[in-house]
Amino acid sequence: MNSSSAVLTPSSSAAGLAPEQAAAEQKRRDIATISLIGLAHGTSHFFHMLLPPLFPVFIRDFGLSYSQLGLLVTTFFVISGIGQALAGFVVDRRGARPILFAALACFVAASAAAGLAQGFGGLLLAAALAGLGNSPFHPVDFTILNKRVSPARLGHAFSVHGISGNIGWGLAPLFALALSSWSGNWRYAYLGTALLGLAVIAVLAWKREAIDDAHGSWAHEKAGAAAPAPEHPLAFLRLPSVWLCFSFFLFTTASLSAIQSFASPALSALYGLPLAATAFVVTGYMFCGAVGMVIGGFWVAKGSSLERNIAIALSIAAALLILAASGWVVPALAGFIVALAGFGTGLAGPSRDMLIKRAAPPGATGRVYGTVYSGLDIGFAAAAPVFGALLDGGHPGAVFVGAALALLSALSAASLVRRGRGS
Repeated sequence: MNSSSAVLTPSSSAAGLAPEQAAAEQKRRDIATISLIGLAHGTSHFFHMLLPPLFPVFIRDFGLSYSQLGLLVTTFFVISGIGQALAGFVVDRRGARPILFAALACFVAASAAAGLAQGFGGLLLAAALAGLGNSPFHPVDFTILNKRVSPARLGHAFSVHGISGNIGWGLAPLFALALSSWSGNWRYAYLGTALLGLAVIAVLAWKREAIDDAHGSWAHEKAGAAAPAPEHPLAFLRLPSVWLCFSFFLFTTASLSAIQSFASPALSALYGLPLAATAFVVTGYMFCGAVGMVIGGFWVAKGSSLERNIAIALSIAAALLILAASGWVVPALAGFIVALAGFGTGLAGPSRDMLIKRAAPPGATGRVYGTVYSGLDIGFAAAAPVFGALLDGGHPGAVFVGAALALLSALSAASLVRRGRGS
């Protein structure tokens, strides 16, 4: 075998099978792993929205202010961001699967805290537990996917991972509001979320072999190459590519925060549209993002340049947002243009995740993903006040311009990753 060829080591249980049977068995295993990790990731995004859908109820029943409600969101993302960076080290040391179950248990505990809350303190505890539960998901998910899914399907795995997150975001408000309305008591919504968390734990425990990152992994190493010398656990922090990927996440999430939080009132102010008409823009943005992720998975599988993919996709999204900010668009189309920008960010998603995989040195996957994805939490926590101030200052167009500039900054960071890897 040529020394430059990759050695791929599928699960040992497929050994001895005919090539066709082995391929079919590996496909079955890939699909099982991708589906289960998609379920887990969708659940984590679902619990991002544990408290916000019922904010009006908390104002009514507990007399809370918007500043206090904002502190709940900040608490979630600060704990998640710090925990995410630290969780990568634990995942690399202890394995991903047990951490995944612990994270889901935190979501169940967060539901119990929210359902039993008698005021701000109880809700703050729920936000903290939910943030703690959310913190390990990206290092856990990507460690399992990278170790268990064959390279040919890895782009599709990243695509499904991203789509499942969008679905989780979209379902959470519907779930909470439907249960509270049906029962006549908002606390039953949190009984429902606790039962949902327990159900996901049961499914993953039942199929736990498919998410076992300790066995059946794929080794992406050069044949005959010497094993890498042991390095300090923090050695990866010296790699410029890691911090460029971190910056990429920081900027793309800042853009997403602007759209999620302020696209509807900004469009209403710019084009005179009623809020009832602009309220669905975020849903459309997420839907277009999901479509983009599906196509982006096939794009990655074709072996295209990751940096070029990201540049094209984010340029499309930024151009659409700037067009919406101009005020020149026919009002009836303004919301559609903003929603369509989600296609560009979704299209970049699988290439983004593959870019991070290539930036991770051997044995440091969890640490790299944990550090890089902590940029997501920081972006959410830091960007919302900035874009809110722009809207309060009477500059609705600046919300979309700022979101576009954040995407272009992310594009610049991604274009430098290859140079940061020294290749």
